[in-house]
Amino acid sequence: MRTPLLLDCDTGIDDAFALTYLACRPEVEIVGIVSTAGNVPTAAVLHNNLVLAGLLGIDAPVARGAQVPLVQELMTAEDTHGPTGLGHAQLPEPTRTADPRTGAQLWVEAARAHPGELVGLVLGPHTNLALALEIEPELPHLLKRLHVMGGAINHRGNTGATSEWNVAVDPEAAQRVLAAFSAAPTRPVMAGLDTTEAVRFRQPELDAVEALGDHPVVGILADALRFYFEFHQADGFGWSAHVHDPLVAAHAVTGRFLQTTALPVDVELAGTLTRGQTVADPLGRWGREPNVDVATSANAPAFIAHLLETLRQGLHGRSEDCR
Repeated sequence: MRTPLLLDCDTGIDDAFALTYLACRPEVEIVGIVSTAGNVPTAAVLHNNLVLAGLLGIDAPVARGAQVPLVQELMTAEDTHGPTGLGHAQLPEPTRTADPRTGAQLWVEAARAHPGELVGLVLGPHTNLALALEIEPELPHLLKRLHVMGGAINHRGNTGATSEWNVAVDPEAAQRVLAAFSAAPTRPVMAGLDTTEAVRFRQPELDAVEALGDHPVVGILADALRFYFEFHQADGFGWSAHVHDPLVAAHAVTGRFLQTTALPVDVELAGTLTRGQTVADPLGRWGREPNVDVATSANAPAFIAHLLETLRQGLHGRSEDCR
């Protein structure tokens, strides 16, 4: 039995690695891809997802998500991910066309089609999932489990001083999702910067990506990753890159690589210095039950080896279908 999975992402360099990883996992059935504004605007994210889905042989619907956050103006990160979201990569024209449904509608219809079986994976802002909850408030009970890359519990931010990008782009959406999923039968998994920044690619990993084979996605990933290295070097991290999203994708698929602890978590919406911060209450001061399984540590070396081997096996010598 393959696990049905819906991916909501703002592709994005590390999102592209996560999407490729998922396409290379034979136990995963990608049943939908939602394109979320974040790293770049929705139109660019949709273009990236359509191209990658076509090259990877993913025949699932690819939907255009919301173009702006629920409340605030959209901020994007072309300085981090390049003008199109995939760094130096030059993408071909897509062979796929966008699904006519909105991202929120795709969330709802996928969950209704796979009740109790669908794994939700959010690797960008939460906007479309928040909108989906307005259509179908029972989504937390329809999903098997929700996995999220976002937040920073005991870690500095990468957007504001205390805020992580995916949450900071649309804090209201993240807050609504966490509140709604407090009633879910199984707590969502949230992996934030505390763990994802442990996944740091350096030159040997860049060399390994470039050596993955002749699949057309390899060149895209390598060119995108090189841009990511350049950004991190300019930002003071040296010739390297934090590759966040595939770690969360791998844990969603395998249950490996992350250790978690149950905590009450909420999102700060009003702070003049801390808007978008994810705040946990380990001492129980709020009097709330835990609503999130927060990732607290990662086995980064084992994950990196697993990721590269998965891509090597899935992509080597294959130009039409990653599987």
